[in-house]
Amino acid sequence: MNIMFVNTWMWLFLLILHALEAGVFAVDSKQFNILYLIADDLRPTLGCYSDPVVKSPHIDQLASVSTVFHNAYAQQAVCGPSRVSFLTSRRPDTTKLYDFNSYWRVHAGNYTTLPQYFKSNGYTTLSVGKVFHPGIASNHSDDYPYSWSVPPYHPPSFKYEKRKVCKDKDGTLHSNLLCAVDVSEMPLGTLPDIENTAEAIRLLESMKDSHNPFFLAVGFYKPHIPFRIPREYLKLYPIESMTLAPDPDVPKKLPDVAYNPWTDIRKREDVQALNLSFPYGPIPKDFQLQIRQHYFASVSYVDAQVGKVLQALDDFGLAKDTIVVFSSDHGLFNRILSIHKSSIYTKCDAVKQHKFFHLSGRGVESVVELVDVFPTLSNLAGLRPLRRCPSSSFKIELCTEGSNLANLIRNQERELNREAYSYSQYPRPSDSIQENSDLPDLADIRIMGYSIRSNDYRYTLWVGFDPIRCQPNMTDIHAGEMYLLAEDPGEDNNVFDEFDHASVLHKLGVLPSWTESLKHHVIYLSSGLKSKGIL
Repeated sequence: MNIMFVNTWMWLFLLILHALEAGVFAVDSKQFNILYLIADDLRPTLGCYSDPVVKSPHIDQLASVSTVFHNAYAQQAVCGPSRVSFLTSRRPDTTKLYDFNSYWRVHAGNYTTLPQYFKSNGYTTLSVGKVFHPGIASNHSDDYPYSWSVPPYHPPSFKYEKRKVCKDKDGTLHSNLLCAVDVSEMPLGTLPDIENTAEAIRLLESMKDSHNPFFLAVGFYKPHIPFRIPREYLKLYPIESMTLAPDPDVPKKLPDVAYNPWTDIRKREDVQALNLSFPYGPIPKDFQLQIRQHYFASVSYVDAQVGKVLQALDDFGLAKDTIVVFSSDHGLFNRILSIHKSSIYTKCDAVKQHKFFHLSGRGVESVVELVDVFPTLSNLAGLRPLRRCPSSSFKIELCTEGSNLANLIRNQERELNREAYSYSQYPRPSDSIQENSDLPDLADIRIMGYSIRSNDYRYTLWVGFDPIRCQPNMTDIHAGEMYLLAEDPGEDNNVFDEFDHASVLHKLGVLPSWTESLKHHVIYLSSGLKSKGIL
């Protein structure tokens, strides 16, 4: 019905990790820098994830010498909850953040963050742009001074992001979804991610002669809406070459509670002018094409900024001693992660692409999660390993609910781990679709969708939720979803009602956590599918 924002909620995100050569980690006395690049709302819309349209040469070059995780999942597909989750390595039910309106140190527990852990181990920790979600969710300080050595940098031009700065054909200014601009005409004559890139380069230069290792996190604001980007990036995607989304329809038998009505997009003036019916009203096809054009252009814009930062890392002689991570916070309901091996980064030709030399990248197909980043980076940097959190860890400052992926980075993945799972969740205010269904405040949450994902299936239970205790009732099932990925990779056919769930549902309420509950349930279902030759 509606292009690329319509479906249910998928949490697959991007993760690319460029680590150092295996032998380098054996040097105990060496401390390695960390460069963590974070894009906002970036789907796996990149060449390195086999997207046939997008132009992302710099990230693709990074991926070509990195470990690329092709099935990496965020824990909630909302900026604030996802960022607090992966920066603390705790799931949303542990941070108790499902919206933007609480600070985990006050509302849940005094959890140590990823940059804080590196800071406590002698690193200079630096933040540029959107790393933590701003506002209450990070104590109006981006968690400074706990996480950062100096106050985080926020680009001055960001205050105009939602202002009426998008020029229409008649010259009037609006607050639009589609907002390609002439940068020279913008307030302050620049854009936030251009400022972020300049500040990141300045900080890299300031650290090139430092005796302390650094942890630099750079959070780009795009491709998050609005698509306020330099107009020239639209030229990469002529509108006459754009095509509609290949899979625009709502999945068969999708329960209403699972549908995202994309309320934030509806608030933009150009979308309001379409007078779309709520919640399923189709977007006109010509506007769909423009949205896709602007999204791809936004990705290419971010890609160019990433290229400049990586070029500076090499120019300042820092690349050989730096672990680079590139990820998104979530992907408009889906995926992204890459971890990169240190090497030479240099300009290569007239089209302003860049290239890494002497190392070849590798892909990981097994399922991983964003909560895995913290324990993985700690291990690669040679810091003391994080212990696994117990089922209740509100009073434990330092532990992880993720897994250490360092072995997958140091060694080629030998075989697909079909016992690997990711766990994600999403809140809803009711069974029916409401204006606040895409992002309810904590007090309004009545249902929580809990999902487990493997390489074979995605299984989701929508269950009753107590917002005061932040506690689900796993036996109060409002709806369910089950997608068999071998025959239905696009998750278009919900087969939840085709299976007998009764024999295990009574056990869900007595298991120690919802992750164990879902895992127990899907193991039962898997055994039935295997006996029928489906898996």
